[in-house]
Amino acid sequence: MALAQEDIEFIKKNLGNWLAEQSLGKPQVVYEIELRERMVRVEEELKHQRELMRQGFEMMERRFEQVEKRFEQIDKRFEQVEKRFELVDKRFDEMLRRHDRHFLWLVGFIATSAGLVIAASRLL
Repeated sequence: MALAQEDIEFIKKNLGNWLAEQSLGKPQVVYEIELRERMVRVEEELKHQRELMRQGFEMMERRFEQVEKRFEQIDKRFEQVEKRFELVDKRFDEMLRRHDRHFLWLVGFIATSAGLVIAASRLL
């Protein structure tokens, strides 16, 4: 079945519109405009993602600063505990020295008392 010249011209005339309606073929200008629009949307989305990343990094930086402050507080607390232990050690050493002196006095007293008792028993 052969097409008449009129039919061929009708098809040529309307083929661009039919393809455009089916999004199968678009004029070069329309295609470039769509590509540019898509590129703009992609660039805007990338810009938005960069901003979100910056915000995330800033939040992480703030959190790290908070953690660092907390570690500094813990270090100060350890230093306080260390000072208290030093004081307790000093008190304990002083207590041991006092008890040593008291023990020596007690041993001396017992030895002297025993010596006196022995001397008194020999005299009688």
